Amino acid sequence: MRFLRSSLSPLLTRPWLDRLILWILEHWFFPLSRLWASARAAEGSVDSFCVEADIAPSPKHCQKAKRVLANFEHARLKNLMTEQVWQAYLFGDETVTEQRLLIAEEMRLDTRTEYLMMRKQFTPFRKMVKQSIALRPPTPEETHSKYPDQATFEATFALPDHFPEVEESRSIPVPSGRDYWIRFQSPSEDMNDLAYARVHEPVGVINPPTLIFGHGIFVEFDHFHNLIDEVHALTSMGIRVVRPEAPWHGRRVIPGHFGGERLLSTAPVGMIEFLAAQTREWAVLMDWCRNTSSGPVAIGGSSLGAQTAKAIAVRAKTWPERLQPDALFMVTHCTHIAEASLDGALSDLWHLSDALRDQGWNKELAREWLNKLDPEDTPAMPPEQIISVMGSEDIVTPFASGQAHMDSWQVPSQNRFVYHRGHFTIPLGLIRDQQPLWRLRAVFSQLEKQDNAQ
Repeated sequence: MRFLRSSLSPLLTRPWLDRLILWILEHWFFPLSRLWASARAAEGSVDSFCVEADIAPSPKHCQKAKRVLANFEHARLKNLMTEQVWQAYLFGDETVTEQRLLIAEEMRLDTRTEYLMMRKQFTPFRKMVKQSIALRPPTPEETHSKYPDQATFEATFALPDHFPEVEESRSIPVPSGRDYWIRFQSPSEDMNDLAYARVHEPVGVINPPTLIFGHGIFVEFDHFHNLIDEVHALTSMGIRVVRPEAPWHGRRVIPGHFGGERLLSTAPVGMIEFLAAQTREWAVLMDWCRNTSSGPVAIGGSSLGAQTAKAIAVRAKTWPERLQPDALFMVTHCTHIAEASLDGALSDLWHLSDALRDQGWNKELAREWLNKLDPEDTPAMPPEQIISVMGSEDIVTPFASGQAHMDSWQVPSQNRFVYHRGHFTIPLGLIRDQQPLWRLRAVFSQLEKQDNAQ
């Protein structure tokens, strides 16, 4: 993080690093993640691990797998027990000292990081992996059976009849203010779990403006030590930041998968379920933000989080006024989520199109379904309250598509930031170049002036 704030940062945040990251994802992260997920399902059994991972190791490798799985189960149990202590301290009824809260959070990050980094121990089996994502897409007929008409499809995105109660944790001091967590029962029937969000709140700011900021696919921002946070500086600008944990990530990963994998493995249904859940959950977060501060609220995100925010910003036009976001802040995005899923550089790594074809899909039929995720309309907020951050070398969320979308929304030039970077180096560059963040601060200030004048 310190290096990314230094004058040497521009040497790193260049397109060559994006190409390297894509190579690492293909040859290391995804294969090791699939093995990690297989170990979760195997629960210590070498035979089950081999079946889940679809590998046939030699006797020597079987002995190695036995040792690695034993280490994995040890790390998993430590993570589970520490999470239970953390939950009791942060959300429990008994009084807990601030020192113990800080220790519990440090322990949680220690054990969670260790557990997730167990991926490295599966390196001896990396080249045996045939398919890095467990792709099990439904057939077109099964998809149509779940969503037989547009009314049924749209109903999955509708606001819930009743919002769940939002529970706030105890808070801990951090250099930029105080952090705490909120949780609530997801209003999505497909999820049926607890949704979490981490809140970064500035100290001494009455009724702060708020940004709800979504993360990208496979990103488990709240479970690693020293993970890159492109919006970290906002708290020091007096802005409250709410970081929701997306479905099937972090605490919400389902058995047999790694963070975010379920979203792809059952596409397009998985993507529909994901975005429908996000839409309802972010509506709950909007309600909570309005109830806890009179300041303006923006929604946004990076990559998949940006695509989520864009879709919600359009759907929110039909929501009650208090639930409509005031501004939109997007980092790396394109017009349609289908472009990233079917045409972007990551789609080649996932082989999603091949898996869909094997189930009876053609690319245009898949695109037709995925395009439903992005309503064809303008968003709830005016163009001058939309901020876009993009990389001209982005081939994951195709740059030209995102630019065209901002043109169609008539987003003014002063709110559009374009850098000679790719998909992954754009967030890295924001650590040092904070112009887009300051632009968001300016938009909030203007909105606050308007509210005070009324």
